[in-house]
Amino acid sequence: MKKSYHTLIIGTGCAGFNAADKLYDLGVKDIAVITEGRFMGTSRNTGSDKQTYYKLSLCGSDGDSVREMADTLYSGGGVMGEHALCEAAYSTRCFMRLVELGVPFPTNEFGEYAGYKTDHDPRTRATSCGPLTSKYMTEALERSVLGKGIEIIDFCRVIKIITEDSAVTGVACVNTVTGELSVIACQNVILCSGGPAGIYKNTVYPESQHGATGLAIDAGATLSNMEEWQYGIASTKFRWNLSGTYQQVLPRYISVDKDGNEREFLYEVLGEKSLGLIFLKGYQWPFDTRKTDASSKVDILVAEQIKQGNRVYLDFTTNPKGLEHGFDVLPEEAYTYLEKSGALFGTPIERLEKMNIGAIELYADHGIDIRTELLEIAVCAQHCNGGVAVDADWQTEIKGLYVAGEAAGTFGVYRPGGSALNSTQVGGLRAAEHIAKGKNVARPAPDYRLPKINYGASNIASIRDELQSEMSRVADFDRSTDGMKALLERVDEFCESFFDVAVIDDASQTAELFKLYDMVLTQRSALSAMLCSAAELGTHGSAFVDRKPDQNQGKPRSTRTLTNGAISHIDGISPLPKPELWFETLLARKRQELENERK
Repeated sequence: MKKSYHTLIIGTGCAGFNAADKLYDLGVKDIAVITEGRFMGTSRNTGSDKQTYYKLSLCGSDGDSVREMADTLYSGGGVMGEHALCEAAYSTRCFMRLVELGVPFPTNEFGEYAGYKTDHDPRTRATSCGPLTSKYMTEALERSVLGKGIEIIDFCRVIKIITEDSAVTGVACVNTVTGELSVIACQNVILCSGGPAGIYKNTVYPESQHGATGLAIDAGATLSNMEEWQYGIASTKFRWNLSGTYQQVLPRYISVDKDGNEREFLYEVLGEKSLGLIFLKGYQWPFDTRKTDASSKVDILVAEQIKQGNRVYLDFTTNPKGLEHGFDVLPEEAYTYLEKSGALFGTPIERLEKMNIGAIELYADHGIDIRTELLEIAVCAQHCNGGVAVDADWQTEIKGLYVAGEAAGTFGVYRPGGSALNSTQVGGLRAAEHIAKGKNVARPAPDYRLPKINYGASNIASIRDELQSEMSRVADFDRSTDGMKALLERVDEFCESFFDVAVIDDASQTAELFKLYDMVLTQRSALSAMLCSAAELGTHGSAFVDRKPDQNQGKPRSTRTLTNGAISHIDGISPLPKPELWFETLLARKRQELENERK
């Protein structure tokens, strides 16, 4: 590891490897990728939304256009126009780059890349390599990075982005094993650390993913839309979202109280209607305040049971109440789906074996036999649609600090499934292009000293568990204004006194200490955004505020919530740009750019 680089990339997922790969191709070769664990993170260790790649349609006879895709991204609400247009315009270029790197997206013999419709998608723009799409992407980009000899600094947790006069001068990092401190100078940082996975107890992010949004907060960057998340039903022992056939085979939902008493609570409240709503959770997985009397009622009832102190399970071994007398009681959509799938028979596990044997094998690979045992569930956070605010080049207001992937706040309220993977590629490429066009600048040498650290019996785990549990209790999809205010007061006070209160056993836990600091900084900003949004906008998107109905009537949000530390306000969004499209003008511009480069 050198003491100085032109640019450092933080993170070894789809966004981080892509940013490094493109920087190298654009001639910026004095770079390194830094990570606390090369094989950690969401891109390599999860499925769900990470199995779908959203891009411009590239098959069939249905029309599509860059502007139409941009409109789709923009119409979700809270999205800046320049981000929507860039992600649409760059999507084909980025997708084909992945194809060239060997990611096995399905194509026919004539070169058409097949697509399907995903959530919030009016076309068939989505594609996939199966449940491990993001893993294949990560591995393909990693091979390209390693083949170019780009340095990867492993087992180092970045604990500080060092700045002076609102410009990056370097980073401080600690070895995750020894706690040894290193300070590295750089002109630019591209933060590709994924979403803030560590702020909730009930989460479907893999345990290896934590996030590093707090680095940007600590550096003084503004956050955007931190109240906007995706939540849905997921297993808790092995973190995996339970959409698709897991729901469409109609498992039994049961709750078990502390005395071991079992209830089919969905049927108790909804009767036979519960069967259709369970089926709909297959492709209406995220909680949506527009569906609180429809499929999202399932999420509400599951969360209520858990908040009462009960444990909730899916049972694939036995049919739910309502099916005792056959499948004719099902809504037409559910009946037709199962009929066409050849699955109008047996128990949920028998139907699942017929329709998707891989769904059973996935859990078996993680030591869970859903043929015989109950699967514990909760309504879990899956994806943060907010993040660090960036401009059209994915740069923050801190000069030299760029953010790409889920860490960037570019997604808005509703977004098409799979657009997160496209964003990892577009954001990293835009940042790389901007850095490559820039000139080398002289920055002062970075200076950093560790704060005073308390050693003794560590309280890191207990503090983390308590605050994560409180976030899931009052600030997930089912939000309590009073509860969030009380929690924000606690978290804000803890942030101010953090290094006086937090204790670790020895220096080897230094990285864990700063991961906790990152978590509480992010919780504070998220709670601030949630409270601001609750007061100004009320229930909307995935935010069910004080159990009040959504008054927005499905209107797209023309605002976003901006947050600095614990202070948030509502701001407008930019319109979709109307850039120059006259061919001769753009050709002349390109010729001039080439001439300037030759000079």
